[in-house]
Amino acid sequence: MTTAPPLRGSTLDGWHALTEAVEQAERTLTPLPAPARRTAAQRAVADAAKNRARAERSGFLQRHADAVYDRLTDGRTREPRIDELVAAAATAYPGLVPTAELLERENGRPQADKEGHEIDQGIFLRAVLRSPVAGPHLLASMLRPTDRALALLPEFRRTGTVRMKAVRLERRDGVARLTLCRDDCLNAEDNQQVDDMETAVDLALLDPGVRVGLVRGGEMSHPRYRGRRIFSAGINLKNLSSGGISLVDFLLRRELGYVHKLVRGIRVDGPTAWHMPYAEKPWVAAVDGFAIGGGAQLLLVFDHVLAASDAYFSLPAAKEGIVPGVANFRLGRSGGPRLSRQIILEGRRVRASEPAARLLVDEVVEPEELDAAVERSLARLDGEAVLVNRHMLNLAEEPVDAFRAYMAEFALQQALRLYGADVIGKVGRFAAGSS
Repeated sequence: MTTAPPLRGSTLDGWHALTEAVEQAERTLTPLPAPARRTAAQRAVADAAKNRARAERSGFLQRHADAVYDRLTDGRTREPRIDELVAAAATAYPGLVPTAELLERENGRPQADKEGHEIDQGIFLRAVLRSPVAGPHLLASMLRPTDRALALLPEFRRTGTVRMKAVRLERRDGVARLTLCRDDCLNAEDNQQVDDMETAVDLALLDPGVRVGLVRGGEMSHPRYRGRRIFSAGINLKNLSSGGISLVDFLLRRELGYVHKLVRGIRVDGPTAWHMPYAEKPWVAAVDGFAIGGGAQLLLVFDHVLAASDAYFSLPAAKEGIVPGVANFRLGRSGGPRLSRQIILEGRRVRASEPAARLLVDEVVEPEELDAAVERSLARLDGEAVLVNRHMLNLAEEPVDAFRAYMAEFALQQALRLYGADVIGKVGRFAAGSS
């Protein structure tokens, strides 16, 4: 993506005050020790400087988000992904969001030693997604297939198989079978897993030989679960503690990328786009062992979910100190408000054998019967009328503007939580205990 040239003085109201506050924050932070080694007084000084800059940034974007977005996208004639958008903003509007160089310097640091510059990205993306002009354009841009998927598509159409680090994709009898295969860490999610999952989902949606998709966990090599299938252990807390979980490339790309594509499909061009601009397919999930955190979140977008009777589900994000993706938006639809609060706010674990599990999954079967039940569910969803009806159901159950409004607030609130003292302490203790 080409970027607009840097601003040399802007006529937009508030730009001068913003740049002045950003420069003052830089002067304040430069002589201070790393965040984890600061005294209480030094933390107070640093927080005051950052808060002033963030208040100016937020006010500027409340007034000018559309003007900024139009400049970055040439009047919405280009469709950047979120990582490209924030990179372009850093170049065109110095100080509006952190530069790539600044983020790279922080990349190798533990979460406790970062300044929290991703919060500034959250402020920017909240303003963009809130806008009824810029927001829908960005959502639609994120539903385009990735360059990586387009490059792999000829191989997948020819061989029916693609193997990546975190996901194995196989087309068999019209079914795209996505197997989560991070066998060493119980399919815990990280940046690599998000990239591989979006690639696999894109390939399944792009391939005309695929009629329905299946997501299931593979067999584990982890000592405690060796030889057993596991669906997902959720976010990789060790990676979060070490600073390896990013706001843009993991938390937002995940929700606006492959998870949203499971709901909406991918945007396509061509002679049929006038009546159906998205390539959609029905999706089945099968849960062996457990679906924790992001794994449980994922189940909320599938058309049919099966679980082994000895499986369980949980969303421990509040206990960890973060927001469980889009589960706050989606879980009430199936589980109702009371169960949603018990699971999200109180950390209730739901076992597949409990009656409450039937609010979260469609079928519970004995482990030895799961394979056959999966095949039956795939056959039931293989039909032309299924496609149009799932399309209409998703429009009714998850209106695009409601999803956009949720994601706007999520962009900032999740960024703030990543740098909360409670989160840094908890994931640090987890990482120390598991090493």
